[in-house]
Formats: sequence, structure tokens, C-alpha cells
Amino acid sequence: MLALTFSTGIVDAVGYLGLDKVFTGNMTGNVVVLGMALVGSDDLPITGPALALVGFMAGAAAAGRSLRGTRAGWNPRVSGLLAVVTLAVLIAAVVLLAEEVPTPGVRIAVTTALGAAMGAQAATARFIAVKDVTTVVITSTITGMAADLGLTSGWGTAFRGLASRRAAAVVLMIVGALIGAALVHWHRAAGLFLAAAVIGVATLAGSLHARFTSDAG
Repeated sequence: MLALTFSTGIVDAVGYLGLDKVFTGNMTGNVVVLGMALVGSDDLPITGPALALVGFMAGAAAAGRSLRGTRAGWNPRVSGLLAVVTLAVLIAAVVLLAEEVPTPGVRIAVTTALGAAMGAQAATARFIAVKDVTTVVITSTITGMAADLGLTSGWGTAFRGLASRRAAAVVLMIVGALIGAALVHWHRAAGLFLAAAVIGVATLAGSLHARFTSDAG
């Protein structure tokens, strides 16, 4: 889940910096951009964020329906869904690689597809239910971490809170965005290729771990 959080940072950096200021993973930012765009602030886009939001909801709904009735935790459908997410991000990267200067239509198609992929990823992560790691929502993670630190006493407890998976999720999102932004300066497709690789490796690792755990049981 932390690896998927890292990949979300990359994808959002590519979407915002390389595809017309559109978030495809963090829908909070996307909704804010859309709200500002509707009043004409700084020539912000409307169509891209709106379609990315629709795509995200469609992807999440499709993943939720696919996982309905399956056993809790990592199962073959989880692996299948994340494999589809990997493929979608990889195809988006190939499209951007082929289109050196993508037309507005191509950019919108790519952001919509990425929104659907990230929606499916987020819904799958929600199903897996690793505490404090949603792969897309960081505000609530920061709030929980800071609130817990404020309620504790002693440096040892505070350090353990900062070293928790919540802190790791925040840091990895930032690092992912940093790397994604750096790669956009080289080529907007580069970040998506890296994100697809990260999601693919995480999917393989999760699938193998679930299989070995099941065999051991």
C-alpha cells in the first residue's frame, strides 16, 4: 500500500504539471481546482478535472462491484484489479510517448483513463484495509498522526508516532510527487512508466505474499 501511495504521487505530478493541472489520484485537489475553474480563476481547466473526477468514480465503482462477495484481504480479484491498473497506466504512458505534443483531446482522454485507474486502485486499497494507508488521501493521515502526537507524552511515544506507516505514507507521497515532477521535465511519459512499474511490482509482491501465506496456513 505504501508503494501504491508513492505511485499516486508520481501520477498526480504528471497529471498536474504535464496534463493541464489535473489531479487523477487525489480528488480533493481536483475538486478544489474544478471549483476555482468554475469562477474563471487563472484560466484553470474545467473539462479535464471534471472528466477525471467522473473517471475516478467509475473506476472505484467498477472495482467495488468486482470485489463484492470476495473474501477479505488480498485475493485473486485484488491482484487482477491492480494488474488492470498497471496496464492502464502503462498504456497512458505509451500514448504520451507516441504523442510528443499531445492534443487537448489526447490529454483529456489520458487524464480520464488515469482517473479511472486511480479510482480502481483506491477502491481496492480500501478493500484491503491497511490501517492509515489509503494510497490517495493524505489530509486525514496527517490529521490523525498530528492529533495522536498531541495526545501523547514522552519523546519515545512521539518518535514511534512519527515513524509510523502514516508518516511513511506522507513522505512517500511527497517523494513520489518530487520524482514525478522531475521526470516531467525530461518527458511527461517517463513518470507514468515508473508508476506502472511500481504498481506492477507491488501487485506481484502482494499476490506472492498472499499465496505463500495461504499455502502456509
